Amino acid sequence: MSFDYVIVGGGSAGCALANRLSADPSVSVLVLEAGRPDYPWDVFIHMPAALMFPIGSRFYDWKYESEPEPYMNGRRVYHARGKVLGGSSSINGMIFQRGNPLDYERWAADPGMAEWDYAHCLPYFRKMESCLADPGSVHRGGDGPLKLERGPARGPLFEAFFEAVQQAGHPLTDDVNGFRQEGFAAFDRNVHRGRRLSAARAYLHPVRHRRNLTVRTRAFVEKIVFSGTRAVGVVCDGERIEAGEVVLCGGAINSPQLLQLSGVGPGELLSPLGIPVVHDLPGVGANLQDHLEVYVQHACTQPVSQQPSLAWWRRPFIGADWLFRRRGPGATNHFEAGGFIRSNDDVAYPNLMYHFLPIAVRYDGSAPAGGHGYQVHIGPMYSDSRGSVRVRSADPRDKPALRFNYLSTEQDRREWVEAIRLTREILSQPAWAALDGGELSPGPGVETDEEILAWVAKDGETALHPSCTCKMGVDEMSVVDPATMRVHGLDSLRVVDASVMPYVTNGNIYAPVMMLAEKSADLILGNTPLPPEPTPFYRHDARALTDPTER
Repeated sequence: MSFDYVIVGGGSAGCALANRLSADPSVSVLVLEAGRPDYPWDVFIHMPAALMFPIGSRFYDWKYESEPEPYMNGRRVYHARGKVLGGSSSINGMIFQRGNPLDYERWAADPGMAEWDYAHCLPYFRKMESCLADPGSVHRGGDGPLKLERGPARGPLFEAFFEAVQQAGHPLTDDVNGFRQEGFAAFDRNVHRGRRLSAARAYLHPVRHRRNLTVRTRAFVEKIVFSGTRAVGVVCDGERIEAGEVVLCGGAINSPQLLQLSGVGPGELLSPLGIPVVHDLPGVGANLQDHLEVYVQHACTQPVSQQPSLAWWRRPFIGADWLFRRRGPGATNHFEAGGFIRSNDDVAYPNLMYHFLPIAVRYDGSAPAGGHGYQVHIGPMYSDSRGSVRVRSADPRDKPALRFNYLSTEQDRREWVEAIRLTREILSQPAWAALDGGELSPGPGVETDEEILAWVAKDGETALHPSCTCKMGVDEMSVVDPATMRVHGLDSLRVVDASVMPYVTNGNIYAPVMMLAEKSADLILGNTPLPPEPTPFYRHDARALTDPTER
């Protein structure tokens, strides 16, 4: 069995690439996804409010855990990653955020990365989306496959939140994905007509009829096959599949893992494990970045939160309302609003992200207060902590060792203290006077810098944005050529997913990954890239640095 392109991973990037590469009827494309199909009747995938159910389920989730994190009391931090067609876009929070334009200026400042600045990325953001809230904007797209609906963000709690941030001295913005990211607004969501719009639904299913496109689920790829330094295929569930080109789209954990299992990575790691080294490439699995977050939760004195929707006896009625009319509590992802601010005036551009929820709840659906409440998710965006993904053995079914090193740097710890103090300032404004029933988490016993950091170490969770483990660039720790997406030193092998980011972006990473896939499709096909669009964007300081960690 032979194909022109074998795409390993049917997640966000893999679905987009499958669509664009198979548009040429003269080439054959195979998508191999280790997880299950995203069945049309699977309510846990397609109902937005059901997002808590796939996370932690072996049917949808790879269920990773970090190594004991040394700066978080030795805790293992749980990491959900999608194991289903559509990948994490089938189980995530459906929040669509491009990041700040200066993120891409920072990328472009690295050697060899000039054509990844915002002007070169913007046309691909526009190409992939249909922004239903502002389709005519020079910043937004109007006819792409990703139909984006903006959260209604209505009701007493959202009104109080938007009023409170202004009372605390922070601006509102029209669109965090438009001219100005800094500020607070209703969020764009991958929800269309009350249903999750995953990458599989947006990109893959509309073209499944193409004769040159084959999609296999429950297909576990064990290694890449090389002839010298040329990738010539893969081994999938014991079967060898020949490929003109292999494109890895497994994400920031699976892609470096598969490279290492196949002999591409740091030789000092692979040789002791009995893995023959095909190409000693030290950057494979290095530079791991992520966003850590906490929930600051308050009780609510008025019965205006979404807490009643958690009651088990209500769920059949909520499900029926969603199933037949695509509306009601089942049609919301809850993350309808939030924003981005700078933790101090010396920061170049926003380094804190907020999500506001009109309910006090954790990802597993538990509600600590058992009553009405509200919360913000908060976390720094530009931690300078760096981690790694490293295989433990030559067995492809052994999960790799993940170390993120959260809270390991002075900057990281300082920004966390600033984040919690700014959050409390927002949640103590007069706008909350008629609603605030007191802070539930972290609670009044957490006040000093040391107590804040101890609480973050105890309660912090990943925001599920692992990235940067096969970074683009031309230095000695780079893995992927930014002009072709090929792995340095090898032929017919490319990587296109969150792992190729040199730095994690400011916000949820689904949108940047899709942009990467769109642009990479042109690079792979040899198409003339879309021309850059030097559209103005907001800078609070015209001299703003491109590295937000500089002060």
